[in-house]
Amino acid sequence: MKRFLEVTGFLVTVFGVCGVIRELTDGWFKLMGVTRFLTEGVPFLQGHELFANIVIAAFGLVIMVASDRVRS
Repeated sequence: MKRFLEVTGFLVTVFGVCGVIRELTDGWFKLMGVTRFLTEGVPFLQGHELFANIVIAAFGLVIMVASDRVRS
């Protein structure tokens, strides 16, 4: 369970950071295109994609911190 949370947290953090980079470069950074589906598919996030990607990255960090508190 601990390893699963670590990997999940890392991937969510990477997706969030790539989404932030993608939003700041106006879509030029297309390496992680999956970030587009995380924010553009949700109607109430329209116009707030940068903030949503920051929250996704922070959530990934929270998952990684929580994985340290889980017993092996």
